[in-house]
Amino acid sequence: MAFDVKDIGRSPGSMRTLKEHVPAPSDLGVALIGVQEGSDIELDLRLEAVHEGILVSGTAVAAVKGECGRCLDPLAYDLEVNVQELFFYEGVLLSDEEDEEEQYRVERDVIDLEPVLRDAVVTMLPFQPVCREDCQGLCSECGVRLEDEPGHHHEIVDPRWAALADLAKPDRQN
Repeated sequence: MAFDVKDIGRSPGSMRTLKEHVPAPSDLGVALIGVQEGSDIELDLRLEAVHEGILVSGTAVAAVKGECGRCLDPLAYDLEVNVQELFFYEGVLLSDEEDEEEQYRVERDVIDLEPVLRDAVVTMLPFQPVCREDCQGLCSECGVRLEDEPGHHHEIVDPRWAALADLAKPDRQN
């Protein structure tokens, strides 16, 4: 997702809009939910030249797919994220060495939006996605959907007390 910014130059105040559909890169998600590789990401961005570099701001819309963390039903929705990042020109000195490693750069009049989009999209994805807030999930013993069987439960006896439970049975003969 590299874009040429040579036309903006190093003249503060110059600007260009970028409205494109780009294919999603790999690993744009978390374990249960994410954007499928190659699916469309709609970019609506503004690239502005400032003294230090190129300011990229706008929105990105991507189709998110995954599964509920409780009942494993499929999930699908469009996610719109706000993007705002400054790409520093080569040769611009930063005040801190630590900051320099974390900053994005304009390299040979090109900016790479992939890491910026990855940061914006992945941070907006739910850590534990659910189909709805009151989803009851699956039974931990047998895997049945608790939504389908509201009164479902199991008699679970602690194995340490199982021998005592046998003593309480009425059909037990001494």
